[in-house]
Amino acid sequence: MTGWRSIGRVSWGWFLAATAVLALLPLGFDTNTMTVLLIWALFALSLGMMWGFAGLLSFGHSAYFGLGAYAYAISAVNMGESTVPLLLAVLVPAACAAVVGAMMFYGRISDVYMGVITLVFTLILFKFMSATAGDAYRIGDARLGGFNGIPGFPTLNLPGFPDVSLYGVPTYYVCAAALLLCYLGCRWILARSFGRVLVGIRENEARCELMGYDVPLYKTAIFTISAGMAGLAGCLFANWAEIVTPGLFSLGQAAEVLIWVIVGGLGTLIGPILGAMALGMVKLLLGQQTLIDNSLVLGAILIVVVLALPRGVLPTLQRVLGWRARSRRSSAKAAGARRRLGGTSGEAS
Repeated sequence: MTGWRSIGRVSWGWFLAATAVLALLPLGFDTNTMTVLLIWALFALSLGMMWGFAGLLSFGHSAYFGLGAYAYAISAVNMGESTVPLLLAVLVPAACAAVVGAMMFYGRISDVYMGVITLVFTLILFKFMSATAGDAYRIGDARLGGFNGIPGFPTLNLPGFPDVSLYGVPTYYVCAAALLLCYLGCRWILARSFGRVLVGIRENEARCELMGYDVPLYKTAIFTISAGMAGLAGCLFANWAEIVTPGLFSLGQAAEVLIWVIVGGLGTLIGPILGAMALGMVKLLLGQQTLIDNSLVLGAILIVVVLALPRGVLPTLQRVLGWRARSRRSSAKAAGARRRLGGTSGEAS
């Protein structure tokens, strides 16, 4: 209970307000667009948690996003329902990340090599899945399909009732619930000693090791948790799109999530969520025209933010609002002191 209390009353207020807004949005907005924005927000949260609080930058985080989508599609085709495939979509990317993370962190590789390894990992998956056309490439009843991917798999259904499909508004609410629960889970982790150790590793890894903490274990753990969240986002994206393709592992997908997190703001949980939703909406709007390339616009936004707001949008706003609040408090204290001095002078006279 201590960890939950330490989240803070103000944060709970914002959380309940956000829950109410998400619950009411389907009354006035298109749930199809909002669903994919929530999925991208969860994907960005998974990277922001690891990068912003543990200092671990993965250039190939899309690997686990794609693994979650493919794990769900393949298992759903073979099982004909969604309960077990949904669990596998989280467990398969988490297991892969645990193996890759253990090799990297216990191998004591530098941050530069970590970036290279994670990038190469997602490129290998992209090349492999792109070359799986033909009947020879199948897992059970599921054909991998190469560039065409896997279409037509069973989407989310009510657990225990395969014939009751969750589509449209129900899918939106599933994605909203997944995002809110993962956000709460991240807040809970950061409120515990595990989260404080992660921040300590980000600030000074050598000092944490001297204090007796198993730094590679903590890094592997948060790497695994982050990959599981990304896999869940990939699973939900597969259900939204109703098809999975090798493009989920592409460099474009890997770069986009990095831009979302940077623009939103490192070191926060809300920043990556808002960054993904805002830039995701920009991406969808730009997709309706052919005059300007999406990548150019996102690249320009990234350059402007890095140069003008190096901390990201949300941390900069928090800093400005905090400075204004401190200024108001200082002014109020000074005014009170002047009133007290004036009263004292009047009594003395």
